[in-house]
Amino acid sequence: MSDIKSNVTDRPWLDASAEPFIRINNLSKKFGPFTAVDDVSLDIYRGELFALLGGSGCGKTTLLRMLGGFEHPSNGSITIDGIDMNGVPPYERPVNMMFQSYALFPHMSVRKNVEYGLKRDRVPKSEMTDRVDEMLKMVEMADFAKRKPHQLSGGQRQRVALARALVKKPKVLLLDEPLAALDKRLREQTQYELMNIQDELGITFIVVTHDQEEAMALATRLAVMKDGEFVQVGTPTQIYENPETRFIADFVGTANVFEGRVDSHVDGEVSFDTPALSDQLTVIYPGALTSGTKAWVAVRPEKIRMSRTGTPTAGANRVEGVVEDIGYFGGSSTYRVRIDGGTVVQVTQPNLNRPTTDRHVAEWEDRVFLEWDAASAVLLTK
Repeated sequence: MSDIKSNVTDRPWLDASAEPFIRINNLSKKFGPFTAVDDVSLDIYRGELFALLGGSGCGKTTLLRMLGGFEHPSNGSITIDGIDMNGVPPYERPVNMMFQSYALFPHMSVRKNVEYGLKRDRVPKSEMTDRVDEMLKMVEMADFAKRKPHQLSGGQRQRVALARALVKKPKVLLLDEPLAALDKRLREQTQYELMNIQDELGITFIVVTHDQEEAMALATRLAVMKDGEFVQVGTPTQIYENPETRFIADFVGTANVFEGRVDSHVDGEVSFDTPALSDQLTVIYPGALTSGTKAWVAVRPEKIRMSRTGTPTAGANRVEGVVEDIGYFGGSSTYRVRIDGGTVVQVTQPNLNRPTTDRHVAEWEDRVFLEWDAASAVLLTK
């Protein structure tokens, strides 16, 4: 989301003088001998929609629960809006949490579910009515205010849970897999609604998800977690286009990864030898490298051009092979091409034209040529 914006005001993490709204400092959480969160530090800025992304058991939900006060850190600290949260119980923190299950009261109407927290806080009735009305209107549930949760669709229950979490006007909203219960089409639609609501209210959102596409679509920035640690923190574009490790290249999106060694490094251009391919690769790499260094080259499937003609593009990396598998996904098709020598390379091609027949760009057993530019690949040293 933030990649659309361009100035430092919209990207406070680029401003050395900007004060973080949430500061996580050397935070750890142990359950007996098991370390769920391992000495992580992170700054999150006011108004961000930040995502914690990782597989099951990586520590992301434990970290979220520590932010909410439902788990106590073994070491380290959490500061929110300049206040140390050590010893502050959940109900006194300037945060609210939207759980994956939504946790709606089944015997209460939509309105009563949304106003429940305000009643507990003894908010005056007139103010409570106005705030609930405003929130139901924002999530487009005003016409369903008298219904019970079992009378709603999954998407509608998700909106009610969001309204209930936001009506208390928290400084931070924590969302644990908020869209996991929705089908694919509704999930994609709700992503944009969630972004619009967050932008309108200006509340800092922290979202936990295992879904890479969801994190990329929602977040201003994201932290990829593995084994309780942050592997990489950055904007969606940075994470996807410039992965720092093989794990990131593989986990966020899909990548073809070739192992090999650096042959030479001249003026930012690396010649790379890999047993996986018959030809030497050329990769742009601005850092320092010495000949013989073990490394890996990652190429995203959509960066590869495929054709059945033998006309090479000047300066491009080029290999050839035979199509083994084809997956048709409507807007694009994915091809698995076995390169001469045995390596399988995955290629994604957009279906730009409506075909007059069922024929794809290439068919099974077709011999094809694959090309990609030196700047389209990423060289990884770990």
